Amino acid sequence: MTRPSIADIATAVRSGESTASSLTEDAIRHHRAGSLGAYIVFDAEGARRQAEAVDGAVARGEDPGPLAGVTVSVKDLYGVEGLPIRGGTRRELPERWQGEGFLVGALRKLGAVIVGKTHTVELAFGGVGLNPNTGTPVNPWDAEEHRVPGGSSAGAGVSLWEGSARIAVGSDTGGSVRIPASATGVVGHRHTTGRWPTTGVVPLSTTLDTVGLLTHTAADSRYAFRAIDPLAGHGARPTPPPHPTLAGLRIGIPRNGPWQDTRPSVAATARQALAELEAAGAELLDFDAPELPEAGERYLAGELVQPERSESLERHLPGWTAILDPTVGKRLESAHQISAVEYIATLRLRRRLSASLHARMEADAVELLATPTLPVTPPPLAALSELDVYRAVNRDMLSGTGPASMLDMCAVSLPAGLDERGMPVGLQLIGCTGTDYALLDRAVLAEEVLGTNLERLGTPPRVAR
Repeated sequence: MTRPSIADIATAVRSGESTASSLTEDAIRHHRAGSLGAYIVFDAEGARRQAEAVDGAVARGEDPGPLAGVTVSVKDLYGVEGLPIRGGTRRELPERWQGEGFLVGALRKLGAVIVGKTHTVELAFGGVGLNPNTGTPVNPWDAEEHRVPGGSSAGAGVSLWEGSARIAVGSDTGGSVRIPASATGVVGHRHTTGRWPTTGVVPLSTTLDTVGLLTHTAADSRYAFRAIDPLAGHGARPTPPPHPTLAGLRIGIPRNGPWQDTRPSVAATARQALAELEAAGAELLDFDAPELPEAGERYLAGELVQPERSESLERHLPGWTAILDPTVGKRLESAHQISAVEYIATLRLRRRLSASLHARMEADAVELLATPTLPVTPPPLAALSELDVYRAVNRDMLSGTGPASMLDMCAVSLPAGLDERGMPVGLQLIGCTGTDYALLDRAVLAEEVLGTNLERLGTPPRVAR
């Protein structure tokens, strides 16, 4: 089972062998055939106009760009010209949030076709994927129950399996790209904090917010990253990694934190993937990383995100706190209990923890850390009706990804296999600050061993072809 890469798609469109219009019509057909609820708005006519513009450029002998004709879904946290923005709330957001920022503009400049806006958790404040306001997309891996898709980029991975998009735009503060990638069996990359501008995106945390992409494969993720990165001023690629293969690549398996808190079936699936990487030549080392659980606890305590979310809400959307769903509003009530002293102390602590972990990895020549992306199976939506249950599940789903966010590291989630319930398990590879190119290169090497999501997982039972 294979699908064409986005590099092959764009090459065919740029050469005239294929057309953006035919690809867009395929995406529209897949969307109409699906019933997974990925989108809050699907813009078929707008996508057709964009595709015609790409094909027109090719006809004139112009190069529309390295993402020519590639269909893209965009999280409803981003401004997209001509489309409404609600940020998962009950109301349309004010005009200031409707303008396009860096990432959407970059995708357009590179020839991509934006097909619509996918569901997000309300104001991106949650890792489960639940949204009582606008709807919760269906995780396609359970044929009978409505399981959550992971959040906060709740519709992103679902749109990829639907076949309406080949790139899904998300955002990642504490895991909102990696969590849905793991929960739906695709690839999600969180770049180093601050590498790409977050303009044109409703903020959650000014300290931790990143923009990001979900794709079916690590090769697609690397290709898209390399195309976009120069537009952010990071076009000079660092020295290539020392390992053209996995042979000798030192991967640290943290003794502390994520592995200890992971359900046995999930952990076993992730460890099986690591065993295959080891058999291909990677060196797996037990590694002391006490910084990971400490950083994770500080993230889950909300000492950065809650005050920053509340300040932004009161400044830009005064009066909106009262209309937020309890899954968001109730969890923000404690934000005002965090003092300025505590907030500043947390900022300083994360810098110390990051420096300590980076030094520890350098001393032991550990190039990547590996953990399960999610420690749990994505639960059924019906099990989350009680707020206390939702809070506990939300903590679980953020616990594996929050540490890398707090430590300003880059990370990628790869499909590792299916757990005992037939749900996807993600293997998270974490790289040092600024090593995005090396991380993605190594993720591609890992994918060559493990197989793509189609090869390793198959097709979700709810996806009709």
